[in-house]
Amino acid sequence: MIYYYGHSIIISGVHSALSRSTVSDPQPVPMRLLIIEDEEDFAVALARELRDLGYAVDVALDGEEGYQLAEIYDYDLLILDLNLPGQDGLEICRRLRASQPSMLIFILTARGQIRDRINGLDIGADDYLPKPFHLGELVARLRALLRRDVRSRAPLLRSGDLTLDPKAKVAYLGTRRLGLTAKEFGILEYLMRKPGEVVSQQELLEHVWDVSANTFTNSVRVHMNALRRKLADDPEHPRYIETVINQGYRMLPLRSSEEDR
Repeated sequence: MIYYYGHSIIISGVHSALSRSTVSDPQPVPMRLLIIEDEEDFAVALARELRDLGYAVDVALDGEEGYQLAEIYDYDLLILDLNLPGQDGLEICRRLRASQPSMLIFILTARGQIRDRINGLDIGADDYLPKPFHLGELVARLRALLRRDVRSRAPLLRSGDLTLDPKAKVAYLGTRRLGLTAKEFGILEYLMRKPGEVVSQQELLEHVWDVSANTFTNSVRVHMNALRRKLADDPEHPRYIETVINQGYRMLPLRSSEEDR
């Protein structure tokens, strides 16, 4: 568990073990988070906790680097400190809210006065939590933001007789439940949310893994092959996932069961 006090982080083995039962969020929707925080020990510890909960997390240690990452990559949520070298956090919030209105922005800062909170929310932050804080509250607030963000998504995703339930974190082929790993589930869900679109290996790495993933790794191909075996999907005559040579993968457009007959 992380308790943040001023410039120190207390990470206790006992508290960390307890946090798994009180803070755990089993197989969250594949989301990519960016932390912009100049205190490296704190940023690394927070990123580790969030990765343990299933999120893909990148870290930037100054404002300019963080802003550039946020403009280059497609993040679902930004955790933003305000007291940053290179570029002030409020200015980053203002600029990103203008350029990326769909990005969720969560301010996590030592500036805890009421006027600071009002200012941060008024310029575009979706939530604001002053330090010190308790990890459980932070994660609960993140979950609430992400839940609101996915409310417009279909409760069930379907392609032929393939059904995926994002909330329950289960997938079925007909009436048979598929035993998918977290990465296989993340790949399948991400593709099913973009039916008919070509999704590159890099895009999958960014959303199901994180920026530290090796671009030249064969992890995506390995997990894709395993996923196809579980779907009994022939790459030469795909029913669900099509390989687009030199481009990536495409989930074939969603179809009803009647259309498949």
